[in-house]
Amino acid sequence: MAIDLAKNVFQVLGMNSQAKQVFNKRLNRAQLTEFMSQQSVCNVVFEACYSSHYWGRKFLAMGHGVRLIPAQHVTPFVRGSKNDKNDAMAIYEASFRPNIRFVPIKTEAQQEILMLHRVRERLVKQRIACTNQIRGVLVDFGICFAQGHSAFERAMWDIICDEAQRPLIKLMANDFWEEYQALTKRLERINSLLKQLVERDPNGKILLSIPGVGPIIASAFAAAIGAGQAFNSPKELAVWLGLTPKQFASGNKSVNGGITKRGDCYLRKQLIHGARTVVSHASKKQDDLNLWITQLRSRKSICSAVVATAHRLARLIWVLLQKQVPYAPQYAANQGANHGTC
Repeated sequence: MAIDLAKNVFQVLGMNSQAKQVFNKRLNRAQLTEFMSQQSVCNVVFEACYSSHYWGRKFLAMGHGVRLIPAQHVTPFVRGSKNDKNDAMAIYEASFRPNIRFVPIKTEAQQEILMLHRVRERLVKQRIACTNQIRGVLVDFGICFAQGHSAFERAMWDIICDEAQRPLIKLMANDFWEEYQALTKRLERINSLLKQLVERDPNGKILLSIPGVGPIIASAFAAAIGAGQAFNSPKELAVWLGLTPKQFASGNKSVNGGITKRGDCYLRKQLIHGARTVVSHASKKQDDLNLWITQLRSRKSICSAVVATAHRLARLIWVLLQKQVPYAPQYAANQGANHGTC
């Protein structure tokens, strides 16, 4: 069966072993649950989209085999007009392509962590918007202060405590301060919760051992990719994250461009932030990874070095998750002897 998912109305296509259509019906949420519970065990395919993991878990509990297809791989198989029946047929045809990488069904625990990350990302944007707006409106009154949260907090407290300040400015400063504090407390609560959850996750503990990976990055990757079972090699994970260069090839000519930026932009952003920290401290360490970064930094720009380091960390993440071992710094043979002596 191929199902075109939606919020309330679902298109269910049934095909037999000879690829002949048995039924193609339209069902609502209650009807879909009842209908699937009455069917004999079969393979069910649908797009990895809105509510797909919920339905995947539900159908697995009924005994069906479930496969989720990335939505971008279904679009080329849509024939004729765009409607639910044609979409369901496209999902069915795409499921038989030999090189389709199916999406693993996430557990409720994984989706809970990803939910926290989405809320956290929104709160971060709201706090930045709050601080930027108050900075902008106060400039018209000749009040300027340095960037950074510490400078913002000191400046806001000075305005609130200034008896000579205009009453309306103090009133608005109080409102902005209360909003800023509320957002900060919510962010701290979410960060603390993510840290607790990732420390209880075996995959999270492995990720925390990797340089540049803290609780935020570790929890995001553990929830999004699990143990990396959807990828056959470390290169596939790096490609999925969009950290590999675009390729323009024709005949004997091949040109590499900038990184593709495909895949999950949130994971890519967090990993690049972590890689930036690793690059900034690479010169202080003598293990193989940091020596490689130092040599790379001597001939490449800082941004190129950061993205290349993020690419290498992505590969390292896949390898360690597959082996289920924590990260241990590697040293060359002669350096290892010196390191042990020291």
